[in-house]
Amino acid sequence: MTRKIFIFILIVAALAAALAYFRYLAPATGFSEKEKILLIYSNNATKAAVLTSLENEKLVKNTKAFSELAGRLGYWEKIKPGRYRIEKEMSILSIVRMLRNGIQTPSKLVINKLRLPEDLAKLLSKAIEADSSTLMAFLSNKDSMAACGLTPENWSANLIPNTYEVYWTYTPSKTMKRLKDEHEKWWSKNDRKARAAAKNLTPEEVHILASIVEEESNSKEDRPKIASVYLNRIKKGMPLQADPTIRFALKNFAMNRILYTHLRTPSPYNTYLNRGLPPGPICTPLPTTLENVLDAPETDYIFFVADADLRGGSTFTTNLTDHNRAAKLYQDSLTAWQKRKVAKEKAGSTSK
Repeated sequence: MTRKIFIFILIVAALAAALAYFRYLAPATGFSEKEKILLIYSNNATKAAVLTSLENEKLVKNTKAFSELAGRLGYWEKIKPGRYRIEKEMSILSIVRMLRNGIQTPSKLVINKLRLPEDLAKLLSKAIEADSSTLMAFLSNKDSMAACGLTPENWSANLIPNTYEVYWTYTPSKTMKRLKDEHEKWWSKNDRKARAAAKNLTPEEVHILASIVEEESNSKEDRPKIASVYLNRIKKGMPLQADPTIRFALKNFAMNRILYTHLRTPSPYNTYLNRGLPPGPICTPLPTTLENVLDAPETDYIFFVADADLRGGSTFTTNLTDHNRAAKLYQDSLTAWQKRKVAKEKAGSTSK
């Protein structure tokens, strides 16, 4: 009798172990993708919200089993907001442990060219919990930015385009401080501050000048010489007369041709009306463009204009006469190109 009871107990234990395995240890996700993301918001870190997300996104097949195990492991009393990556065929136990321990998956924050605070707010809203409107309010608030060592005007002068890892639960303040720290690390290397000082520029002024250089040309070969032109104008007390600052003042970044009426646009960023550098960068320049300014060659160039072949290069000159001649060639080429474009479009619409 004792032997039969023992065997019965073993069978029951085996069945219980098998049931526990299939319920909690076997692959339990309900999606076909390689992975999915579970977002738990700080203002809604509740049992109901977590279970609803798991069910709606098919993150687990059996939310009842998940709820039971989460309760046994004390998760429902310690729900941690965050961004969590759930990989295909994870078990319920592994998911609960990950959530209970708050093992977040960092967001990739890729900073390329940004022009306006709205651009930064939109980008950050995809990486951290705060939405675009909250981020815009933060970026435009002097006190909030001052706590980060920034101002609403110089935010872009403290960003180095790169790929960063941030966490969903980062506040706007922590995120901006992180980016500012990365900016300081970049400037602390390769004698960059000393090289800036040798050109009578602060790091912030290098960012401002580099932003104009970057918007002026896509030619990597021309950018150092363009930087030298603007440095020469600054030395001579000349206005920069940089067309990209007009586009920035007008918030029209697709303009191909700047007209005289545009040059009268009232704005502190209008470098035709105001001498010296504008109050802040007009974009976030690439590190290579910052280096172009730091390593700008010594030249006598005062003017430059796009090449008449319209291939993206520039013609550099030291006097107004040569500049005007080169500028006329460019304007004539641009006008002819635009006429050909219009004629081609008309021919295309007629043939339909």
